[in-house]
Amino acid sequence: MIEVSVKSLAFDRKSNTPVVILKDTSGDRMLPIWIGPGEASAIAMQMGGITFQRPLTHDLLVSVVGGMGGKLQRVLITRVQNSTYFAELIIARDGQLISVDARPSDSIAIALRAEARIFADEELLEPASEIMASTSPEDPEDDEDETTMSGEELEEHLRGLRPEDLGRFES
Repeated sequence: MIEVSVKSLAFDRKSNTPVVILKDTSGDRMLPIWIGPGEASAIAMQMGGITFQRPLTHDLLVSVVGGMGGKLQRVLITRVQNSTYFAELIIARDGQLISVDARPSDSIAIALRAEARIFADEELLEPASEIMASTSPEDPEDDEDETTMSGEELEEHLRGLRPEDLGRFES
């Protein structure tokens, strides 16, 4: 496992989907994960230092874990299967480690709030040059397919989305 940090949030215009980009803390490999608007908003709010009077869902989970005598030690992004990423929350409680299955997007939002380290399986990481090449438009005259936004800009964009902007989800 390689330690990663949140490098940025981007918006993939082709799929109208937010992307969290994780970066290897000791190198230049990256891991882009397409996430939902709610999780992107939660990550953006935490990165932007935006707080609310009452806890939001990810804040609540951190409080519940702490209230039960636990502490989020780390997040592991373990694998990808059929284009779905898998993660685990590793919680320390009473001298034991408890592993909880979770989505990477929620795990990242929780880790940021709990100030926990994030790790990804080495096989998931790609050289930054490959990520940049795969997300760059083929025609430089075209708009970029991914737009990097600040936390506040992404949050404002997500607030303005309507359900029909996201298209239909079919199985």
